[in-house]
Amino acid sequence: MFFADKPYISDFFRATVRDNGIPIVGTKEALQLNLYSGTEILSEADVLSRVRHNRELQVYTTSENAIGWLAGHDCFSELSEKIDLFKDKLKFRKMIQPMFPEFYFRGVSKDKLKALPVAEIPFPVVLKPTVGFFSMGVHIIADAEEWRAAVACVLAEIEQIKGLYPKEVLGTGSFILEQLISGEEFAIDAYYNRDGEPVILGIFSHAFASDNDVSDRVYTTSKAIIEDNLAGFTDFMKKLGRLSAVKNFPVHIELRRQADGMLVPIEVNPMRFGGWCSTPDMTFHAYGMNPYLACYFQQKPDWSELLRKKDGKLFSLIVLDNSTGKEGQEIASFDYKKLLTGFEKVLELRRIDYTTYPVFGFLFVESRADNYGELQTILDSDLNEFVVPAAVSECHP
Repeated sequence: MFFADKPYISDFFRATVRDNGIPIVGTKEALQLNLYSGTEILSEADVLSRVRHNRELQVYTTSENAIGWLAGHDCFSELSEKIDLFKDKLKFRKMIQPMFPEFYFRGVSKDKLKALPVAEIPFPVVLKPTVGFFSMGVHIIADAEEWRAAVACVLAEIEQIKGLYPKEVLGTGSFILEQLISGEEFAIDAYYNRDGEPVILGIFSHAFASDNDVSDRVYTTSKAIIEDNLAGFTDFMKKLGRLSAVKNFPVHIELRRQADGMLVPIEVNPMRFGGWCSTPDMTFHAYGMNPYLACYFQQKPDWSELLRKKDGKLFSLIVLDNSTGKEGQEIASFDYKKLLTGFEKVLELRRIDYTTYPVFGFLFVESRADNYGELQTILDSDLNEFVVPAAVSECHP
């Protein structure tokens, strides 16, 4: 069964569940998401009855918002415990400590952040909410000189965004401080099947504009990215699976490959693939393989076949996060038409209400490998060139 929840589901997801008879749990939130007519809807009572008789049901969520529903029902207690192992970043670090015994991390409450002795911190470090989402409240801190400013900044950010998501998705009361992980970053969509074996459904290279950039702007997949990393990432997932003992468990993993080749996880997001129906839909655009179906029907992709005729092509998801320095209410309009002129082949554009969420939309593009410049341009942009401020609009209608 699938859970559909805010903030967003795509038309591709809607069509997938309807056309393939995948049942959606009929929560209040799901019924507000304009599911297509003909979609199989399970009542909440029916769901609870099914789970009591079969604890190994396949569950997938489009959004971590649904985790709160799962946590609120005792019959999902075992699954909720597994979810918490990954969602709580402090518990996650403790769980994988046998794999990385020298990795530095510590938890600290919001109230004690300012008083934390700076001399005890082995800079550079990353500070982020213990329960977080979408790079919100994440800061890289290079040295003691940056510490106080970063703490003040992250506390201000948390106050601004704390009402956007449920506490199970974005916590504002505690933080984790951990050593900065170097190396190329990747995002993986995958699931552990009924036997606990990992199945990878998508691999993306996560590019950054600078060493201090923590944004989610550009994720790229290609034949080379899949082929170069599939075996190593699968082996890593097997080790993680042995520690967590998860089965029937979708995940979205973010990790880095260090200079010595070691794979170090940044985080593992439970019960979903890329948020906002992003990376799974991009995988379908790129290779014609539907990750939702693969997960539901316990299928393993034939990557050698899927990657045929994909040489020299890059497929990129571009997250148009609001990096303008302006609040959504201060922006009169965003010039999507101008944005699209910067790309040679646009596969899909999704516009998002930027007055409600700190993102203008999601863009799916195909590029030639020798034309990476168009990706670098959007990676370096703060997006102000596409924005008309509200005050300007009022003066010049």
